[in-house]
Amino acid sequence: MIPARFASSRLPGKPLRKIAGQPMIWHVYQRARECRAASRVVVATDHDEIRKTVLAFGGECLLTRPDHPTGSDRVAEVAQKIPADIYLNLQGDEPVMDPQMLQEVLEPFADPNTPVSTLKSRFSPADKVENPNLVKVVVDREDWALFFSRSPIPHCRRPDSDPVFYLHHGIYAYRREPLLAFGKSSPTPLERAESLEQLRFLELGFRIKVPTTSHRSIGVDTEKDLARVEGIISKTLKI
Repeated sequence: MIPARFASSRLPGKPLRKIAGQPMIWHVYQRARECRAASRVVVATDHDEIRKTVLAFGGECLLTRPDHPTGSDRVAEVAQKIPADIYLNLQGDEPVMDPQMLQEVLEPFADPNTPVSTLKSRFSPADKVENPNLVKVVVDREDWALFFSRSPIPHCRRPDSDPVFYLHHGIYAYRREPLLAFGKSSPTPLERAESLEQLRFLELGFRIKVPTTSHRSIGVDTEKDLARVEGIISKTLKI
């Protein structure tokens, strides 16, 4: 499932912005098709121009309500129409997502007790842990999420502490029950405070498995991000 919203405060119409001659949503769709475990790839959008673009390149697309507060809400609407065991949510602004990450987010479902999964990686020296746009996650010893925050967590009060900071990657997979429960509920207090949709699952009582990946991706939110992924994709395609 690829939720693709037309409106964006910083980059309006970004699913349709061209990267190496193709709309961004085309690139994301190709990444999804490279996931070996995916039996079907569907774009869920609120805008008919995106729907027409996806259909034009041979993809599958469904129109959804325009008022969904999160991508998971949009995926949940489509899940009511398309039965499946597991839904993978690849956001529509991730044109350089490594397909290996799609496989990794699905691996926890080998355990039938896993309701929701996402990914994390260790912060690199170049990452600024204070940056609220870099979402942090803390987990228990078995990689179940304890909390997600835009603030640095854990807070280092002791000068001799040496914590590990983990960066959260906004890719999700869910079983049908927790996803439908998510879609039927309203945004929860912690979700609204942090503006992080994954907190709604925790507040509803669903655990989230967070395995570690060695890969990184780039979500496109600004013109600078767009230029950066253009350079990466053009180099890969040898344009």
